Amino acid sequence: MTVALVPGSFDPPTKGHIDVVERCANIFDEVVVGIVRNPSKNPLFSTEERTELLQACLPYDNVSVDSFSGLLVDFTNRRNIDVIVKGLRAITDFEYEIQMAQMNRHLSGIVTLFVATKPEFGYLSSSLVKQVRSLGGDVDALVPAPVKAALDERFPT
Repeated sequence: MTVALVPGSFDPPTKGHIDVVERCANIFDEVVVGIVRNPSKNPLFSTEERTELLQACLPYDNVSVDSFSGLLVDFTNRRNIDVIVKGLRAITDFEYEIQMAQMNRHLSGIVTLFVATKPEFGYLSSSLVKQVRSLGGDVDALVPAPVKAALDERFPT
């Protein structure tokens, strides 16, 4: 049985995030979506809210959502994760992610696989979604319906 981890902040989850997790759910026996808790950041949604949003958007029996802080490799060891999967939108993502993958491999031996996003999600980021919605823009095509509803509550028009 192969267990994959898809880590990220998911603040908020986008259709690009969901696409990567869905593809992993079709490849791996089990997928853990790992929400990174970073105390130096001030997220729009709490860890609990992001967990609920992801669970609402990922109705797969082999997908679970968990959160962690600290080193990613420590989390992978605790959860018996076999592989890390990261979505890549552009070469700039690769430049950052390859360093992280190599460090994680050095620290624990874990392998990271990269999944190219679908072209229609190549520009999409949580930061852009928050910015567009906070300025009154339409994000219907960018996020799943439960996330859109949560964003509408945060940024009423």
